Amino acid sequence: MGRRQIRCHGDEGRFEVVAQYIYQRYGDSIEYIADVAGGQGLLSRILNKKYNYSAEVIDPRGNTLTGVPSKQADYAPEMAPFYDLIVGLHPDAATRAVAQSALYRPVLLVPCCNEWDKSQKLGSRELVQSIVDYFNNLGIPNETVEFDIKKPKNIGIITGALS
Repeated sequence: MGRRQIRCHGDEGRFEVVAQYIYQRYGDSIEYIADVAGGQGLLSRILNKKYNYSAEVIDPRGNTLTGVPSKQADYAPEMAPFYDLIVGLHPDAATRAVAQSALYRPVLLVPCCNEWDKSQKLGSRELVQSIVDYFNNLGIPNETVEFDIKKPKNIGIITGALS
């Protein structure tokens, strides 16, 4: 029995870059991570094996790699209290739910496409700014971070206790 072929759209290095960022920022102060719309679970796999977190993919598609903890479900913000950190790395249709999770837990959101507000055409920077405005309007502390991954989908927003 052979290994399943891993197919990845976009910058394959993004998973390691984001996992390393999470570890450098949070270290041992967190344990449980929700990897929302995490697809095959490449980010969760690195977080679990390299950094010893308990990360699980929450994705309705249910196509995670063998050995990667996952829930085949649509993510809802009400799930956030069960985790220490909610991560949405290019979460597509789950972008709004990930952002709303900041009402409960720290969030790391790197949006990829405008699933935020389909009433307007938003480029990458405008999309990030619109989400930042949402957090600001709710009084949720946030900051943006630019990841060393291929542009234009490389800007993330962090909420919660800021460094």
